[in-house]
Amino acid sequence: MNSLEDIAKALSEIEVKALEVLKDFAELNEQEIAEKASMPLDSARRALAWLGEKGLVELQKKHVERNALTEKGLEALEKGLPEEKLISALRKLGGKARFDALLKGSGLSKEEFHAALGMTRRYNLIVINENKELELTGLEKEFFEKCLAKEILRKVQEGVQTDEQSFEFADLRKRGLIEKRKKILMSAKINENGLKALEIAKSIGKREYNLAVAVEPIFMGKKQPYARFLDEVRTKLVALGFKEMKSPLIVEEFYNFDALFQPQNHPARDWASTFRLKNPKYGRLPSARIVSAVKAAHESGAGVESKGWGYEWSADLARQLMPAAHGTAHSARQLIEGVEIPGKYFAIARCYRPDAIDKTHLMEFNQLEGIIVADLSFRHLLGMLKEFAEEIASAKQVRFAPDYYPFTEPSVELSAKHPELGWIEFGGAGLFRPEVVRPLGIKCNVLAWGLGIDRLAMFKLGIDDMRELFSTDLEWMRKHEIVRL
Repeated sequence: MNSLEDIAKALSEIEVKALEVLKDFAELNEQEIAEKASMPLDSARRALAWLGEKGLVELQKKHVERNALTEKGLEALEKGLPEEKLISALRKLGGKARFDALLKGSGLSKEEFHAALGMTRRYNLIVINENKELELTGLEKEFFEKCLAKEILRKVQEGVQTDEQSFEFADLRKRGLIEKRKKILMSAKINENGLKALEIAKSIGKREYNLAVAVEPIFMGKKQPYARFLDEVRTKLVALGFKEMKSPLIVEEFYNFDALFQPQNHPARDWASTFRLKNPKYGRLPSARIVSAVKAAHESGAGVESKGWGYEWSADLARQLMPAAHGTAHSARQLIEGVEIPGKYFAIARCYRPDAIDKTHLMEFNQLEGIIVADLSFRHLLGMLKEFAEEIASAKQVRFAPDYYPFTEPSVELSAKHPELGWIEFGGAGLFRPEVVRPLGIKCNVLAWGLGIDRLAMFKLGIDDMRELFSTDLEWMRKHEIVRL
C-alpha cells in the first residue's frame, strides 16, 4: 500500500483544489466545491471520487430533487423559445402575415404556435390588424431584452441556483420546459489524512508521476470470437463470388426433405430425429408445377432413369412446419426460387436436431451450406472441400470417406484431425441426384455441401468443446486472441 506521502505527491490539480476548498468548511456538496474552486461540476465529481478512494475525504451521498430541462427546454435553450421563433418568422415575412403563412414559416407545431401566439398577444407584441393579419407592434425588442426566460433556462442547465418563486420560472415549468428530477448529490468533508496530504502537496508544488505503478488492464471492445469468425467466413465467401441465400429458422418439410428426394417414410423424418412445430402446424407449398414435379419424382422417378420410391406422396406431410434440421433445406428453396447458371450460393444457417449434447454435438448448431450450379465434377468438389478445411479451419490433416445421403450421389464425408480430439467429422457433400434437380428444370451438375461450421471454428479458435463457442464468460471473451482467416 502506498504511503500518505506517495499519495500526496501524486494528487492531481483538481484534487488539490478540492482539498483546498474543503479545509475551510465543515462539509460541502459537489456543486458548492465546483463553484468555490472555479472548476466544472464534472471535475469536482471526479476529484471527490478519487479523494474518497484514497481515504482523504469522507463522502456522503444524498438523494435530492433538482430542476432540469426537458427535451423541449433543451431545444428552447439551443434554438430559441417558441415565441422567439414566431417573432423571427413574422419579421422575415415583412412584419405582418396571415395565420397559415406564419404557421408554415415559423416551423412550429400547431400546439407550439398557438401557445406562442397567445403569449405574444398577451404582452401586446402582436396584434390582428384590419386585414385579419398578424402584425408586429414594435414592442418585441424591448420585451426580449428584459425577458428572463432564456437566462433561467441557462441557469437550470448549468445547475446554478435560481428563484423558483418567480413568475417566469413558474411559467416555464407550466409550459413543460423545466421539470423536477431526482438525483444523487455527493458531499464531502476533509479528514486528518486529507489535511496532511494537502500540506505535503502544497510543499512539493509539482505533481509527481510513478510510471512503475501497476495499472488495471484495459480491455478493448471487440466482437464475441465466434461471431467474428462467422462474419469473416461470410465476408470471404462473398468476396469469392458466392451469393448468400435466405435461411429462415422455420421451414416446411417440403424443403427440408421432399424437394431433396427424401421419402416421407425415411427414418430421419421420425419424431426422434427431428423437431416439429405444434402451432402453427402447416405452412405453404411452392407452385403447383413444382409440387407436381416433386410428387412425380417420389412416386415414379419423374422420367430421369429412376423408379422413385414407389409410394403415394402426401402434400399434407410436406406442408408440416419444422425448425430447419440441416442447411440443405435452404439450398432446395434456392433451386426452386431460381438460380443463375453458372452460380454459387451459400448460407450460414441455424439448425436444430434432438442430439445428445457433448463436446462435438449440440441440439442447436450452425451449418455452412452451399451449392455451385455449373458443369463441374466430383473432383472439383473434393478440391474445394479440402481448401475449406485448410483455409477456414487451418486444419493440417484432412481425409475423405464415402458416405450416403438420399439427395446426393456420389456422396462424401469430410473429416479433419483435431490436436486433442482426434478425427472430427466436418460434414457431408456430394452431387445432387437427378431426382432433385431435373424436376426443377436444372440440367447441369449441382455441387452441394453442408459443413458443421461450429466444428470448423473449434479448430480455428483452438478450443476442444463446441459449447465454448456460445460462452458468455467475459474473461474468456476478453482474453481470447482475435483470429483472422
